[in-house]
Amino acid sequence: QVQLVESGGGLVQPGGSLRLSCAASGIIFSFNAMYWYRQAPGKERELVAGITSSGRTNYADSVKGRFTIYKDNAKNTLYLQMNSLEPEDTAVYYCNTRISPDNYWGQGTQVTVSS
Repeated sequence: QVQLVESGGGLVQPGGSLRLSCAASGIIFSFNAMYWYRQAPGKERELVAGITSSGRTNYADSVKGRFTIYKDNAKNTLYLQMNSLEPEDTAVYYCNTRISPDNYWGQGTQVTVSS
């Protein structure tokens, strides 16, 4: 059974940093592309960043240069380092992977950027 568990969210001031973690189980972690999504109140869920099994990364334009996605295959853990946070980054952040035909999500972790 695939399980994704996010952690690391919280309240941070504008300009601050947070690191999110996603612990994965039930999958061959190194074989899977992994993604971070976010959903702000009243908005649709959007892709923030992705990393392929080989380590190639991609980012939403709104977070390029500020966020870094990376993974530790030995720990079956995905990370999202978020720097220079802005109030617009406030959202619930979700970890995701896809094993066709299924789409797996974690429970989400709240990130709030506010002074």
